[in-house]
Formats: sequence, C-alpha cells, structure tokens
Amino acid sequence: MTTRTSDGMKSDPRLRAVDEIATTHLFDMAVDLNPPQNIGDGPLGKRIYFGAAGGSFEGPGLRGEVLPGGGDWALFRSDGGMSLDVRLTLRTDDGALVLMSYGGRWIIPAKVRENIADPVESRQVDPAEYYFRTAPMFETGSKQYAWLNDIVCVGSGYLIEGGVAYQVSRVI
Repeated sequence: MTTRTSDGMKSDPRLRAVDEIATTHLFDMAVDLNPPQNIGDGPLGKRIYFGAAGGSFEGPGLRGEVLPGGGDWALFRSDGGMSLDVRLTLRTDDGALVLMSYGGRWIIPAKVRENIADPVESRQVDPAEYYFRTAPMFETGSKQYAWLNDIVCVGSGYLIEGGVAYQVSRVI
C-alpha cells in the first residue's frame, strides 16, 4: 500500500533512489528531405511522408552519411502537434550499415505556427520556441558498431535549409 509522507510524496518501501538520467553526445545529424507527400487526412490525423534524400552525421568516433530512402511518416494531430515515425539507414565512414529508427514529438506553440509553416521563415525560428524531441534506437550487424544495438538515445531536432537536423545523445 502506498502512503504519503507529510510533504505529500509517495512512501512505498519498494522505491529507492537511483542515479539521475545523464547523457553524452553521440553525434549531430543533418537529413536532407525530398518534397513532402501528403497521404491525407485519416482517422488519426493528417499523414505526410517526408522522404530522406541523404545527409550526414558526425560525432566522436562515429560519422558517415544518411542514405537516400527511408524517411518520416509524420502524423499531424488536430491539436497542432506532430508525431514522428522515422526509419533511416546510416552508412558509417568505414562502410557499416546501421538502421536508425525513432519516434518523437514536435510540438509547435500557436504563436510560432505561422512562421513554421512559411518555407523561408521556418528556418529562422529559434528551436527554443518549440519542442522537437526524439528517442532513437539502432540496429546493425556490424561487429565494430554492435554497441549501438544496446543503447538508448534522445535527440533534439530543429529545421535547417533543405531538411532537419538533430543533436543525438546517448543515455548513460
């Protein structure tokens, strides 16, 4: 049975303090996008496909290119938010292939939606003005990069000319 202490906190003898979640930089990534394909309004919202045309990623000990193909099957919700559903193939500078998949949320406050919708103005909006976060996971058969199969990451996204960029951090 959970009880509350005098300060209103839960007091359950099974709960204990654990280290705070910390991260370390994994890589920065730029993804070039093809023109969007409007799949249309469905039961969950408006689905738009943003196909990956290429790109690059680079971090300490990990760099390469984003291969064309794959992309984001974005769902624009009725409340103005966007749910991401992304699958990309990365090729490291030494030739290993890595599947990067992630979900996430892009929440754009009403005060900046008009600027975000404008193809020129959208790149000028400060990323601090919106919430664009992802949860990348990786899959590879490469022995050298097998450690990617066992990590969880978080990413922070923003718009760039021709696409999107992310700062990806490994949860340690």
